[in-house]
Amino acid sequence: MTDAIVSSAGPVAGKSDAERRLRRRYAAERRFRMYGAGAIIAAVLVLVTLLGSIISQGYTAFWNHEIALNVTFDPQVIDPEGTRDPATLGRANYGQLVRAALQQQFPQVTGRSDVRRLSGMISSGADGQLRRMVMDDPSLIGRTERVWVLASDDIDTLLKGQIDRDLPENNRRVSDQEIAWADALEAQGDVRWSFNTTLFTAADSREPELAGIWGAAVGSFWLLLTTLVLSFPLGVMTATYLEEFAPKNRWTDLIEVNINNLAAVPSIVFGLLGLAVFLGFFGMSRSAPFVGGLVLTLMTLPTIIITTRAALKSVPPSIREAALGVGASRLQVVTHHVVPLAMPGILTGTIIGMAQALGETAPLLMIGMVAFIIDVPGGPFDPATALPVQIFLWADSPERAFVARTSAAIMVLLAFLVLMNALAVVLRRRFERRW
Repeated sequence: MTDAIVSSAGPVAGKSDAERRLRRRYAAERRFRMYGAGAIIAAVLVLVTLLGSIISQGYTAFWNHEIALNVTFDPQVIDPEGTRDPATLGRANYGQLVRAALQQQFPQVTGRSDVRRLSGMISSGADGQLRRMVMDDPSLIGRTERVWVLASDDIDTLLKGQIDRDLPENNRRVSDQEIAWADALEAQGDVRWSFNTTLFTAADSREPELAGIWGAAVGSFWLLLTTLVLSFPLGVMTATYLEEFAPKNRWTDLIEVNINNLAAVPSIVFGLLGLAVFLGFFGMSRSAPFVGGLVLTLMTLPTIIITTRAALKSVPPSIREAALGVGASRLQVVTHHVVPLAMPGILTGTIIGMAQALGETAPLLMIGMVAFIIDVPGGPFDPATALPVQIFLWADSPERAFVARTSAAIMVLLAFLVLMNALAVVLRRRFERRW
């Protein structure tokens, strides 16, 4: 009777244990899903916080304030002899015209220090603006025109509300008198805001209101062009040889291991290599985009080789066998069939490698592309800087206005990176074939 009771209870107990184990497995699965969802939410929150911080600091850099001046183009200052000689017009003291226009609007300002402080409300690029106006239209000489000129970086920051007026005067860059003058100009309708085209059309400058990213963008263009021209054919040919032609032996295994290791080497090591080889041994020019492109080529090659080999491996063996079966040579199989079918993956890897090169800073610092360059480079051998290096330089500047321009430049760089990665996705989906 006891055996009967035990045997009848055994299946019930076994079933209960199985149900408990099943519930534990389901509970573990639910916890794993919760952890995964929590990780994604945390990553999204961090990304949103980062982007929100960049945008909140950088959106003000896309506009600036201008101040209206009634400028009298005095012939005695610009062209005393009346020759209208371009050389004479270019050497004229246009800053004197700016100061005269300001004193006309504020006649009560007479002290030397006050006049200097009043002139500091206008950007130092105002005299250059007047010079260009006269050089383009000499008929302005002798006339009085209402001209909108850029405000200085401190006044621009004040008008954007980024300077606390309640702070003691000794703790802010703008004095009480300058605040009063700015408020007076604003009340008279002599202040307006405009889109900051200088940010996209000018090179670097020590004055924040005159600084732009165009020179760095052109430098980055020459860098990427040099990198693409060198790394794409070398990377594709190397990967094709290793995958399709090279014998499988100890030497090729060693080469493959070293290529994989190079992909994980810190970028500054490539900068040190470029400093020692290209600058030290070959004596190439510092700060040249061509040298930077050579360094970035060394850094990008492992990525292109690895992604190209993966793309070649994804082509089914039946494609090769069919081509060989109809009499194609090994070279014809690779060039006419395998590489074209693998091209979407090759292009995707190349674009990702170019995007990685676009955001690199450390190797460019090592070869001297951190120099202060005020001219837009005309070719790959001219001194230049790059967009990431420009961001590094601006981030280290003490002026408050450079903070906004640093964030704005980061936004532009991120936009380029997003576009390049989006292009890689589009190419992948457009040309990808599923076997």
